[in-house]
Amino acid sequence: MASTAPFPPRLRLAHASAVSCLGAGLAAHAQALRDAGSGLARCGFDTVELPTWVGEVAGVDALRLPDGLAEFDCRNNRLAEMALRQDGFAEAVRRAVARHGASRVGLFVGTSTSGILQTEQAYRRRDERGALPPDFHYAGTHSAASLAAYLARRLGLQGPAGVISSACSSSAKVFATAQRMIATGLVDCAVVGGVDSLCLTTLYGFNALELLSPQPCRPFDAARNGLSLGEAAAFVLLERATPDAADDDVLLLGAGESSDAHHMSAPRPDGLGARIAMQQALEQAGVPPHRVDYINLHGTATPSNDSSEGRAVAELFGAGVACSSTKGATGHTLGAAGGLEAVLCLLALREGLLPGSPGTGALDPAIAGAGALDYRTRPQAARVGLALSNSFGFGGTNCSLLLGRVDAWGSRP
Repeated sequence: MASTAPFPPRLRLAHASAVSCLGAGLAAHAQALRDAGSGLARCGFDTVELPTWVGEVAGVDALRLPDGLAEFDCRNNRLAEMALRQDGFAEAVRRAVARHGASRVGLFVGTSTSGILQTEQAYRRRDERGALPPDFHYAGTHSAASLAAYLARRLGLQGPAGVISSACSSSAKVFATAQRMIATGLVDCAVVGGVDSLCLTTLYGFNALELLSPQPCRPFDAARNGLSLGEAAAFVLLERATPDAADDDVLLLGAGESSDAHHMSAPRPDGLGARIAMQQALEQAGVPPHRVDYINLHGTATPSNDSSEGRAVAELFGAGVACSSTKGATGHTLGAAGGLEAVLCLLALREGLLPGSPGTGALDPAIAGAGALDYRTRPQAARVGLALSNSFGFGGTNCSLLLGRVDAWGSRP
């Protein structure tokens, strides 16, 4: 039966998990935020020979999937499995299934390249006729749908499931999808997040676009010259918030989406699409801009992206809200960025921390000069009640998520 509750429902981030180059689990990521740590290292991934830095996750190749799931064996799904094993996340989902039923738990995840690395490796093993090896399973590995299929099988979920692949906004948009599905009563709770793993297609593709930096990336720096790619897996279990929610519980209060379709790979210079997404998230929550305490910027460290986003933030928030990009710590994890950075905002809210911007030195005066932005290069202990997370993808697929602590929201769900 469809829900009669007002839209949007206040959803609690009941459980979360993350794996990135910063480490495995929430504690490792929280410590990295406090220390302004970075997991970026010189690229030595697979057969790649590029003068760039990447955020590679250690131990992925050594991990083995559970019995009976060999058809899904690829780096992307192994990375997903690694995240499921952190922070008791898989067990939390099992408890949700026990409460609601397997058909009432939704699964909405984002990815971009998915398991393309598996195809790249299969091409190296073609026979003399050029045929791919018989043990290559496209549907279970390369296909973007593989991620949802693997997770549904692994977690025993039978509810609506889907993968969003909208470049760098993929795993932010899944929060909005889950919000709508829960509001209409199609599911009672949902597993959301994203997984994206390094592969040659991504590394050489961004190199061809001349977007890779030969140094660790420097978001919003005057001398920024490109991004650093990374890989990650991050998951959140979303459930309806209840009146007995704890003060430090974190809620999804608003989600904003826009599609500006300005260019295949470049943002609108005036930042209109980004501003619309942020405005929608605030309006959905009924929150004025000045109430936000922190903005996790998309902040890729490319000249045009930072300039466009900086303009949008300055016009909407001015210099009254602290902001930073954490991609100097994790690299740009593409289809996993929205999910990972939502988890980082969750940690900022729980830990009372304004994250810094590892790698950033001298701020670009054209973006952050003359008090245009309150951009933080170093972490700082602070009361953080409301946090906005931005994820803006190729083609103008923009998404902003507003998260907030119950005690900062001002009213019980």
